Amino acid sequence: MADKFRLTEGALRLIMKGDQIEDPIMQVLGSKRIASTSADKERFRLLLSDGKYLVSFAMLTTQINDKIVNGELVDNTIIKVKRFITSVINSGGKSNKRVLVILEMETLLPGDQTEKIGNPEHLPETDIDTELDDSTTSNNAKTNGQVNSSSKPAPASTNRIMSKKSANVDLNASLQDHVILPISSLNPYHNTWVIKARVSNKSGIRKWSNSRGEGQLFSMDLVDESGEIRCTGFRDVVDKFYDMIEVDKVYYISKCVIKVANKQFNSVKNDYEMTLINDTIIQECHDADIAIPQTKYDFINIDKIANIETGTIVDVIGICKSVSEVLTFTARSSGRELKKRELILVDQSNSGISATLWGNDAEKFEGSSQPVVAIKGAKIGEFGGGKNLNILGSSILKINPDIPESHRLRGWFDNGGMQQNVTNISAKSSGGGLQTPWLSLKEAQNQPSESVEKGVYFQTKATVLMFRSENCLYKACPTEDCKKKVVDMENGMYNCEKCGRQYPNFKYRLLGSMNIGDWSGNQWVSMFASEAEKVLGMTSEQVGEAAEANPQALTGITDKANFKQFILKCRAKTDTFNDEVRLKTVVIKVDNINYKEYNAHLISRINELQGMNN
Repeated sequence: MADKFRLTEGALRLIMKGDQIEDPIMQVLGSKRIASTSADKERFRLLLSDGKYLVSFAMLTTQINDKIVNGELVDNTIIKVKRFITSVINSGGKSNKRVLVILEMETLLPGDQTEKIGNPEHLPETDIDTELDDSTTSNNAKTNGQVNSSSKPAPASTNRIMSKKSANVDLNASLQDHVILPISSLNPYHNTWVIKARVSNKSGIRKWSNSRGEGQLFSMDLVDESGEIRCTGFRDVVDKFYDMIEVDKVYYISKCVIKVANKQFNSVKNDYEMTLINDTIIQECHDADIAIPQTKYDFINIDKIANIETGTIVDVIGICKSVSEVLTFTARSSGRELKKRELILVDQSNSGISATLWGNDAEKFEGSSQPVVAIKGAKIGEFGGGKNLNILGSSILKINPDIPESHRLRGWFDNGGMQQNVTNISAKSSGGGLQTPWLSLKEAQNQPSESVEKGVYFQTKATVLMFRSENCLYKACPTEDCKKKVVDMENGMYNCEKCGRQYPNFKYRLLGSMNIGDWSGNQWVSMFASEAEKVLGMTSEQVGEAAEANPQALTGITDKANFKQFILKCRAKTDTFNDEVRLKTVVIKVDNINYKEYNAHLISRINELQGMNN
């Protein structure tokens, strides 16, 4: 089997000298978890072989650590290295060491299906060492800008390795001649660096005034092949840089402050963020570089949003099926005049959702041609039992973007999609959701199969028969937009595999599962933390603290929910597990019973059954 994948002999020697090698095939002979310069990041060191040479100065970028964690990358695995950089680090002597950092790879043959290939020898130290010149500083963790791309190798003139170039950045010198660092390698411990990045989004200038004074700020999102990062400027820096920055242009940037990202205000997928200062250098890159992407998206289908917790930040793409006029109103809290516009977006999941545009975006938007709308960083909201999208100041809004997802969506809509019946997951429900159809549990279970495959929304008045105490509480990542379960490292730290970071703390989160019943039968349902808290009458943290003090208390807390009654808005959908089709019901909204409104519904239903229709 291994004969199908011939290792690229000699590739490691060329790479460590700074040459471009396209898609080299290598074998991972070992891996080791190591401490990072950033104490809260886990890094893995690899022993790589190209069949002729061995290199132990190789690492994975943290974004693909999961390949080791989930067991995909084991000893003897044969891989194709699709993108990489080489980084120069100070080894404490008269020379530096060059390290190979793998940004993207593909597993060609699992390690358990082959053995070590050939008898590779360690690459000579002279091929890994890089001489220090007089201007190199002691804080010298440098990475070259060499990125190997199978689509188009970067021009040698802009991506050559310059190991003898001064690490100090001259304010008057051209940044393109300096060592280029990828965004993914930036951290607070690197004082001297230059990045080459595209501006994917730029906010307007926002002013503030409080007891500590007045000021202004703006932010921009930067992206390169390795990742993205938020960059913010304050006060006088805004006047210096705002007008020169243009969206979609590429810039060389140096001398910013790097700090841990405040996830309360920053949804960009990076642990760090940049702050512009007076010494910051920004120079436009005039050489077209198609290798640097415009915007990185992680789209989800609109129907999935119904099952995602309120407050989550998501990327969405849809056809603007309808659009409202601009609504002008005065905010009660501040007295400011605000403008907004409502869009209805639809996609191939035959679902629609309301999205709100604000301010200048609302005034400028033209939706009469039913364009494709791509939104990066929209916030899921909830109103009257339905889900909606709030387009924030930090969100990126693009109309008819030239990306594959946009072309597929346009084709679907123009070839019959516009005639499809669409489920509006933003459907407003008044006082418990009277616009959402009322179904008994049995009626929901007996819906036509084609309807249940897409998802049936309904509401019912139900009794909690049993709230399951097992696995209803877990320790979650403390970052605002993650919510994934963390692993106790038993050293005072908690590891989140999704974020690839370790934290000294965690958040308790509920994940409810209960058996509910009405006059027609019973059904197991699941729910997110926000709705489980309503059923239990306690926050996740309160439940967690009680369970810490007394593990037996958890059963008592969940038992108190039994036999309570609620109006439950649900989504029933079939899924397949172990070749068995089953009905999965998720509680989207929990409401206490307003008996006046519920009785009005019952009277209306009785009149319908009697044919009175009044």
